[in-house]
Amino acid sequence: MSDNPFTGKWIYRSLLNDPGINKGFNDLEFGRGTIEIYEDATQLLAGVIGGPGWSLKLKGSREYGTPMRVRFQGVGLVSGEQWIYDYEGYLVNHWPNGVQQRPAIVGSVIRTIPHSGGTPGSASPAGVVASFYAVKAE
Repeated sequence: MSDNPFTGKWIYRSLLNDPGINKGFNDLEFGRGTIEIYEDATQLLAGVIGGPGWSLKLKGSREYGTPMRVRFQGVGLVSGEQWIYDYEGYLVNHWPNGVQQRPAIVGSVIRTIPHSGGTPGSASPAGVVASFYAVKAE
């Protein structure tokens, strides 16, 4: 068994940081998919993040502490175009009286370089920041 709490499969969701309280949850969605983190050297992180039609190779680091921290970059070709996103996250501490608490990572993601949007003629500019959480699936 690994002593790396980040190893395994995670369900990923990210939300735009929009302060509008009346904005619907569906209007805040930035991304969703799965993260698979592989066993690697002590302070390194490797894996993949992806969803329908996209996949990025992850490379970064992890740090022990309270809370534990991960920082990684996702890089890949999506429909022939390069995508790069940077992520920083923290492992949520275990609640002593928590009921069926699952391991979770909470953090921030930034689109590092621009790419085409999901619809023809739309663009996804660099610098957009969103919050994310990932819940361990296994």
